[in-house]
Amino acid sequence: MNEAAITLDGWYVLHDFRTMDWASWKLISKEERQEAVTEFMAFLDKLQTADNEKTGSHAFYTVVGQKADFMLMMLRPTMDELQQLEAEFNKLTIADYTVPAYSYVSVVELSNYLAGESNDDPYQNPYVRSRLYPELPRSQYVCFYPMDKKREGDDNWYMLDMDKRKELMRSHGMIGRGYAGKVKQIISGSVGFDDFEWGVTLFSDDVLQFKKLVYEMRFDEVSARYGVFGSFFVGTLLDGDQKAAFFQI
Repeated sequence: MNEAAITLDGWYVLHDFRTMDWASWKLISKEERQEAVTEFMAFLDKLQTADNEKTGSHAFYTVVGQKADFMLMMLRPTMDELQQLEAEFNKLTIADYTVPAYSYVSVVELSNYLAGESNDDPYQNPYVRSRLYPELPRSQYVCFYPMDKKREGDDNWYMLDMDKRKELMRSHGMIGRGYAGKVKQIISGSVGFDDFEWGVTLFSDDVLQFKKLVYEMRFDEVSARYGVFGSFFVGTLLDGDQKAAFFQI
């Protein structure tokens, strides 16, 4: 049996994608819509409080295309807290006018493929903590996609020994480092939590950087030979007055 990668695990993550039932939303009065939006803004303010206190984080983005209308990404220390927030959102008036489009459950992780050997507690390392408990940026654009490592015939990632996997991931990681300052990347593990093995969330102020980064990684052996990808979701930031304006008719 090959050696399994050891992971450091941080905050739990829920990506909640919703489609608006605009036809039904238009049927209620302007006053009712305003009350529903005000209630939802209070919920978002509650999420922001956790950001401010560094006890969690969240991001609110529209989604371009027909897969969904918006994405609410929430990070919390426990899975139970995510479930409570999801239930709280579902009980809001505005949730009655949304249709669940997609969701993804995972936990922010760092593997020992790229980590150096150390006897120190990694959870006390400031850099590691910033990766495991990230403050989500308010970048203009977001890109999310789930992915697996292939397990087919000779292209079975899990049949490679640890040294080979480390070598491949080191090369793979160098591509990502080339986009430092252009793209912020959050990797979350979902083995046993959802249909794929990882979720990848990218943030950038230049949407073309997503295309460039993913395309370049396609030529790396980790992706070219072993990568399997799900649907991609791309969106734009809803912040400040844009949050309420999105729901105006």
